This record gives sequence, structure tokens and C-alpha cells, in this order.
Amino acid sequence: MRGGLVAEFETGDALLAAIDWLRAAGYQRLDAFTPTPLHHLEEKLGIERSWLNWLIFPIGMGGAGFAFFFQWYCNAYSYPINVGGRPPFAIPAFIPITFETGILFTGISAFVLLFWVCRMPSLTHPLFEVEGFERATIDRFWVGVSATDPKFDLARTSHELAELGAGKIAPVGAITDEETTS
Repeated sequence: MRGGLVAEFETGDALLAAIDWLRAAGYQRLDAFTPTPLHHLEEKLGIERSWLNWLIFPIGMGGAGFAFFFQWYCNAYSYPINVGGRPPFAIPAFIPITFETGILFTGISAFVLLFWVCRMPSLTHPLFEVEGFERATIDRFWVGVSATDPKFDLARTSHELAELGAGKIAPVGAITDEETTS
């Protein structure tokens, strides 16, 4: 959300009630900022489950496969050595490195892909300009309505958020006429 309105609520229940009302009124592009997890918040906002696990799992399995292949190549094919009477292709000996490399590939790919999807690091954001927004990490609950929402109208949306009991309502970023009419 680069532009729109944010509204502050004192409790999580008030935030959830406001989101329910806004969704029933037809708002689609909503976001919430909370200091603690709220049950069913994702469903109320219409956030779908992440697709990252479908990318990360094959990368992790590929890393494990690479480690297994590399150990086989080094120990059984390229330079076989008889160590303690063990055969060169001893699968039980390959398991720890295979597992650890799979975990390593999974962790690194999850870290990189999450940062890429979230467009991080973002050192500045229009939300950081809103006075009092830093309390979203301490004790306040905020809901954001994007200016790209089809139902967004600056005056009407501000009035509706005030009626819902918002303590503070603030514009975020540059709200243009193109965003409010599209």
C-alpha cells in the first residue's frame, strides 16, 4: 500500500469489526498492522495462502539431490577408496550431508525469495511518515485502505472509518485523482 488511508484502533476486536464492516461495504484492498497476531485476520482480509512453499520445497529437494550426487561422484565414481571395509557407494554414510545440504538450500532460498516477494529491504515507506504509526509495534491496531481500491473515495472512506470508531485517520503517500477514480 503506497497510498490511501490508515486508521488507528485501540483493540484487536475493534480492528476485526472494522475490517468486517469494510469488507461488507465492498472494500477489497485492505491491509492490517498489528502488534500481536489476531486469529482469522488473514481470512477477513482475503489474503490467500503463500505460494512460496511450492517453490522452496523443490529447491530444498534439489539441494539434497545435489549433495547426494556430489558425494556419490567423489566417493564412488571419481576417487573410490576402501575405508574400513565400507563399500564406496555407502548410502547410510551420505545421509547426514544430504540432509544438511537440503536444509541449507531450503533456508537460503526461503530467505532470498521472501525478501524478493516482499520487495525488501525497503528503507523508507510512506507509512513511516504517519504520526503515531510506530505504535503499531507496541499497542495499537491499524487498518489501511489502499487508494487503488475501486470503492476508495477520500472523503467518504474517512467518514466511514471515523464512524467505525477509529481514533486517528491519516492519509498515506500521495493520493492522486487517478488512484481514487480507477
